[in-house]
Amino acid sequence: MLKWKDVLKLAKEGNHEPNYKVRKSPDEWRQILDEDVFNVTRLSATERPFSSAMCEAFTPGLYACACCEQELFNSAQKFESASGWPSFDQPLDPRAIAYIEDGSHGMQRIEVKCNVCDAHLGHVFPDGKTESGLRYCVNGKAIRFVAV
Repeated sequence: MLKWKDVLKLAKEGNHEPNYKVRKSPDEWRQILDEDVFNVTRLSATERPFSSAMCEAFTPGLYACACCEQELFNSAQKFESASGWPSFDQPLDPRAIAYIEDGSHGMQRIEVKCNVCDAHLGHVFPDGKTESGLRYCVNGKAIRFVAV
């Protein structure tokens, strides 16, 4: 189980190697993604809080990257955070997520990206309501639900 100290170490010292990488130019991504998904995942935009139906969805299944289909989270790790974005306490596989120190907007945060295609997912915080203490705050536009 990842804890906050593990996240900080990965962000500072380097991420796990993914099983494979998907690389496309911005024009190639723009051709296959709708505008909102492109803006969130490729330009690091943030969707409005509470705008995603995924906030309140707790159907058993997996959540995959909206760009490359890499499986990122299990619904069993999803919890209600009242933050306005889908929240998870652990990734499905530690190699699925990349952690980046983010000092934008005058804040010190840890950005989370898909480790396969570098899609911006959101941020991780040390205020989760579960045993790990983590809250992966993810844009609904950055993930797709996969029923199992």
